[in-house]
Amino acid sequence: MPIETDLGPRPPAAPREPAARELHGETVPDDYAWMRDPAEPRLHEYLAAERAFYEARTRHLERLAETLTEEALGRTPSRAEDSVSWPRGGFLYRTRIPQGAENEQFLRVRDGSSSEEEVLLDENVLAEATGYIELGVREPSHDGRLLAWSSDTSGAEIYELRIRDLATGEDLPDLIPRTYTGVAWSSDGRHLFYLVPDQVHRPHQVWRHEVGTPAGQDTLVYDEEDQQFELTLTGSRSGQLGIITAASRDTTEVWILDLDRPLGEATVIEPRRRGIEYRVDHARDGDLYIVTNDGQREFTLMRAPRGRPGRPEWKPVSCPEVAPYRDDTRLTQCDVLADHLVLTVRRQGRPLLIVTDHDGENAREVGPSLPAGAIALAHAEDYAIGSVIIAEESLIEPTLWSTLDLRTGARRAAKRMDVPNYDASRYATEALTAQAADGTPITVTLARLAGTPLDGSAPCLLYGYGAYEATLDPWFDRSRPSLLDRGVVYAVAHIRGGGEGGRAWWEQGRLAAKSTTFSDYLAVADWLAGEDGQALVDGGRIVTRGASAGGLLQGAVFSMRPERWRAVVAEVPFVDVVNTMLDASIPLTANEWDEWGDPRRSEDYVWMKAYSPYENVPSGRRPPLLVTGAVHDPRVGIHEPAKWVAKLRATDHGAGSLLFRAELGVGSHGGPSGRRARLRYEGEIEAFVLEAMGITA
Repeated sequence: MPIETDLGPRPPAAPREPAARELHGETVPDDYAWMRDPAEPRLHEYLAAERAFYEARTRHLERLAETLTEEALGRTPSRAEDSVSWPRGGFLYRTRIPQGAENEQFLRVRDGSSSEEEVLLDENVLAEATGYIELGVREPSHDGRLLAWSSDTSGAEIYELRIRDLATGEDLPDLIPRTYTGVAWSSDGRHLFYLVPDQVHRPHQVWRHEVGTPAGQDTLVYDEEDQQFELTLTGSRSGQLGIITAASRDTTEVWILDLDRPLGEATVIEPRRRGIEYRVDHARDGDLYIVTNDGQREFTLMRAPRGRPGRPEWKPVSCPEVAPYRDDTRLTQCDVLADHLVLTVRRQGRPLLIVTDHDGENAREVGPSLPAGAIALAHAEDYAIGSVIIAEESLIEPTLWSTLDLRTGARRAAKRMDVPNYDASRYATEALTAQAADGTPITVTLARLAGTPLDGSAPCLLYGYGAYEATLDPWFDRSRPSLLDRGVVYAVAHIRGGGEGGRAWWEQGRLAAKSTTFSDYLAVADWLAGEDGQALVDGGRIVTRGASAGGLLQGAVFSMRPERWRAVVAEVPFVDVVNTMLDASIPLTANEWDEWGDPRRSEDYVWMKAYSPYENVPSGRRPPLLVTGAVHDPRVGIHEPAKWVAKLRATDHGAGSLLFRAELGVGSHGGPSGRRARLRYEGEIEAFVLEAMGITA
């Protein structure tokens, strides 16, 4: 427990145990290396002390946090909250959070029937044992008789897989205790293919299970031995193929299963070649459609006969919108339906859908209807129906789901996210352009109360990620209006390392170029503060926030420019970069050498050590810092934030402004489960942010 003094609780001091890393002729002390052992009792004692210190130092914020939570709950329906319905195999499926409940139910009704909906799965029941629930899969068989479903009740992302008889609502005796997300049903529903993770949490095997038999009799179908590759598994929308994709950060290889002949072997489409990626979908009784960068600077669309799928048979699909490739357009996905292709693309950094026929002709662009908004394919489970459901939202507009007629392009509103006590017209959002240090334009999406001026007087919460070619398209959050109502400008920086600007955008912010991610982010903050022109926000009240790889971003810019920030929020941060990427026994390490580098190579070691937050504690004044972590997190082990916090405390005797919110019980990389728990967590973070900005109510 923290020691109480007249000035309040004293920050915990972690035990120091002399150790060192010997690498490339350099000896680097690491007095907190002992924390890497998750079974070490001292680690749990230290985490408990940090959590107690956090609770004590934020006690004065409890009322504000509760106010923020209640405001967000006030924007949450008090009645049952239903999702949009989606068609599949003669049924309409949807989810519902019942009135007064925390988690979802999964329901269906026969399309066109007047009968009552069936509750297929109830997460509230599943969460009773531990208070935490995360579903891995919930996949009906093709005939709708069975449901494959899996659950994690700790946050460790290891899922128990079961099969439910939907006629009786009872689970079959079949139980597979250790699986990963991803399944595919055979056409007749007698066999289920599923993924299994290895001891470092890498999905590396596909197994086949015969319904009604013990899991010990299951058959290994595919084993990925290369530690730099992990597997995904899906059933094609056509219902005829299981698609196994082995992927590293820049290379893929796809194997297919004939779901009409489930006892057959998997066959490879095209053997892996370093730097070549391809993704596959399938037209029923027809061709494979392939999104690939083979021979291209960006990605293009090709197709091949299912019976002769190798690279010599790949032929371009002539579609001027994406093929041959366009410098301003990044093709990310091709979804094949009975008579159409739905292409998900980014053009000049903005999301866009394109609908074509199977030959790539008669293309129709479907863009966002909201200012500074996003658009995405939400549901396309039914191959033959001729329509899909799309979703649109922005930082201020709740999600709108619409049915898109693939033949005419007509949109029909199906459902809008229910947000009581909220009027989007009171707010404003826009996409502006900052300039990176090298002159590259960086898009910044802003949201604010309509009356909040962009004249340099308002505080700002800046959010960023910038890794894995992931995109931060605008999203609506029920908690955000509480910040905007208090005069905060919310900003999202679409920096390099992410995927907003296509493959080149990612390439310019990974490996040796990773520092560009950090300099882009700092350039955005300086631009907002008016360092080189007209200030949009108060440069003395910019708080920055990010999670996971975005937590690394926060740690890096905290060290590089501590004076830039009023406060920093680093959630589940990946901050011990060199040591983690040296240890292949840790989840994700080997698979991510192509994202961060391999410090066993001297040149990689130099650039990684130069930015790793654990290796580079800031000098001078440090802004308030809030760090989070979870003991069950399989993606960023809690030892990473724990080591970083301990080292920061040991190098700054005024470290009372450093808080570590360690989640000691159930909870995952993404935080707690359950609607109120998530909103309460967000209320705590927002209370810290607002206090740092000088806003106390």
